[in-house]
Amino acid sequence: MMATTHVFAGLAVVAPIAYAAPEFAIALAVGAILGGLAPDFDLVAVHRRTLHFPLSGLAVVVPAVGIAVSVPSSATVGFAAFAVAAWLHAASDAIGGGPEMDPWNDRSERAVYDHVRGRWIRPRRWIRYDGAPEDAALAVVLAIPAVLVFDDWISAVVLGGVAVSLVYALVRRELVAWVPDWLE
Repeated sequence: MMATTHVFAGLAVVAPIAYAAPEFAIALAVGAILGGLAPDFDLVAVHRRTLHFPLSGLAVVVPAVGIAVSVPSSATVGFAAFAVAAWLHAASDAIGGGPEMDPWNDRSERAVYDHVRGRWIRPRRWIRYDGAPEDAALAVVLAIPAVLVFDDWISAVVLGGVAVSLVYALVRRELVAWVPDWLE
């Protein structure tokens, strides 16, 4: 899935909490945005293995949420949002395709690495590849709660992300031809 889809998923999860506790809205949004993006910083390493923790990430999520509920502050709530969004990103990569640049030609059976079992989880391909039409549709749907709940710059970032998502989805299949050989 697109990075924006992961960000919007994180924001959708924290939106009800931000609505109920608006004093934490900015911390929740920043945590969810950064957490939704963070796992993909492993693009320069072994993508979907180095910073993706689909099962073991729960070992961070559960105590982070527990602390945020017990001792709510901008820091604890923001970190919990980060942990949840990062875990959700890693776990949801299994419902998509593999990490290859051209999944319509070179289909991998590796969606995301399971560090607990020491093996790759196979892709389910409910979302065929990042930027597929169904990925763009999911991104738009997941962005709605954030636009409705968050104010000002957060809504602007989300709407900008929706625009980027739609443009990316329109040109995704052509991008493979533009990528230098050394990046593949």
